[in-house]
Amino acid sequence: YWSGVEHFDPGTGAGKHDTGRPRALNAVGTDQVHGILRRSSSFNTGRIEHLYQNPQTHTEGNMKLHYGDLTDSTCLVKIINEVKPTEIYNLGAQSHVKISFELAEYTANVDGVGTLRLLDAIKTCGLTNSVKFYQASTSELYGKVQEIPQKETTPFYPRSPYGAAKLYAYWIVVNFREAYNMFATNGILFNHESPRRGSNFVTRKISRSVAKIHLGQLESFSLGNLDSKRDWGHAKDYVEAMWLMLQQEEPEDFVIATGEVHSVREFVEKAFVHVGKTIVWEGKDEQEVGRCQETGVAHVKVDPKYFRPTEVDYLQGDSTKANQRLGWKPRVTFEELVKEMVDADVELMKKNPNA
Repeated sequence: YWSGVEHFDPGTGAGKHDTGRPRALNAVGTDQVHGILRRSSSFNTGRIEHLYQNPQTHTEGNMKLHYGDLTDSTCLVKIINEVKPTEIYNLGAQSHVKISFELAEYTANVDGVGTLRLLDAIKTCGLTNSVKFYQASTSELYGKVQEIPQKETTPFYPRSPYGAAKLYAYWIVVNFREAYNMFATNGILFNHESPRRGSNFVTRKISRSVAKIHLGQLESFSLGNLDSKRDWGHAKDYVEAMWLMLQQEEPEDFVIATGEVHSVREFVEKAFVHVGKTIVWEGKDEQEVGRCQETGVAHVKVDPKYFRPTEVDYLQGDSTKANQRLGWKPRVTFEELVKEMVDADVELMKKNPNA
């Protein structure tokens, strides 16, 4: 998705260059957010349904959706020319790292060349001097990390087709910024999660499975590398950082992270503790299992099919620059994040065990 504030609202000052917290849109103002929606034979707006003026009928209010695709430059030019946005957030991507090994060409087309198509569309529409562009870069750029922690000046070493595609996107954003004086910025965001995370991403897979086990709907689930370590934050904190980047006078690239590192194994343990279970680990490598100390039931298993061909073992971000320049720092702790995700999935599975 990308979005743009179509008009400024004098009442709220939305879109002005300041570094305060994002202001709520005035219901009677003219602020609008536009999004690009891929055509699908099934509904694919589940995570944004609450933003409709009427979620039951999908009636649009201040959010307007347009059919389009990052692989179709003609539609991007048409939409940008029609909307004439002041801010564009390029969050569109094939963003699953493991799947990028199986869909390498498609990932390159969407994540890499798709970013170029958007930047070119801005230029074609003559909006180079008026649009502020945010590119969703990623901690996967660091891959086989060259220093700990990783900051804006740390050399990149991507370890997946996803990371390599995002590397092209990163540099083409820098190129357009320097070649055409475009306000274009890369947000190098480390892992950010919420109850809206896709169900095939490891954190959401854990919270969903723990919720089902807690409710007696599931006995066990399988994961890949339990010892991968990540810097996990909450998506709502990170989206605020994205917005702040576009409120600056000059475009710069920023690392957004908590600076804390936790393993997949630790995420599993915290999630189970929240529903009253203690996980103890037995065995090694592919034979390792996580067993409930209270009942003796093996709830967690390791399946090699979830291993990546080239693993990223350790990611830890240093967001000192964002703190100093944007006044940004994370608010939600790791424990709070895990609790929120598990609680949300328990409620979801109570309503619909097949969700």
